[in-house]
Amino acid sequence: MLECVVNISEGRDQPAVAAIASAAGPDLLDVHSDPDHNRSVLTLIGEDAPRAVSVEAVARLDLRTHGGAHPRFGVVDVVPFVPLAASDLSGAIRARDQYAHWAAVTLDLPCFLYGPDRDLPGVRRGAFGELAPDLGPVEPHPTAGAVAVGARMPLVAYNLWVDAPPGVATRIARELRSPMVRALAFDLPSGVQVSCNLIQPDRFAPDAVYDAVAAHARIVRAELVGLLPESVLQSVPAHRWTELDIDDDRTIEARLARR
Repeated sequence: MLECVVNISEGRDQPAVAAIASAAGPDLLDVHSDPDHNRSVLTLIGEDAPRAVSVEAVARLDLRTHGGAHPRFGVVDVVPFVPLAASDLSGAIRARDQYAHWAAVTLDLPCFLYGPDRDLPGVRRGAFGELAPDLGPVEPHPTAGAVAVGARMPLVAYNLWVDAPPGVATRIARELRSPMVRALAFDLPSGVQVSCNLIQPDRFAPDAVYDAVAAHARIVRAELVGLLPESVLQSVPAHRWTELDIDDDRTIEARLARR
């Protein structure tokens, strides 16, 4: 079974987000929207739902009028396929390649592939410069831009707002970065944020990143973006779940059981 965590470049127009998400039908596990980043994260199951969501997003959204704090180059910005149940990446890579071929042909989208051999930040830095699209047109779609299509293991997206100047948050993010964590700092209308992707959440879970940031600045609030694996939740002491904005309803396994 594959999870697909589609990131779309819209987090303010909730009717539009709802219409795009509804295209996934029963394969939608979660929707998380952020107006500051103007981005929504849709957690889906399988290979059909990402395509249905992409069709709706390309029809409804226009990158030319988009503004938000998060880096983006497409209305369907990132489409990572993720193996579940401890399976390897081979099925996710197959799904990635098939989706990219479909998006290039059906939606006329330039597709950049990432995975074990090339990471997403590298794709963002090089797209339409040193990196040409792997599939599809060589120029961005006029309204939909491009899409990064990936194959990766489960990660945890996690944000922390800090009571500190933006420069301090930038330093914290820089010090956090490692093979286990990607981190950026943002000065948002809602406050100063350290935004993290926990690449190896089984080794560096939300409590670890929370404590690492708290060592340098007071944390105002924490936010889990989307879902996390049950194994990661269980690695964190239950008495800290509320503080960390995690709970047993917000695991991939819980949402699959509900589905």
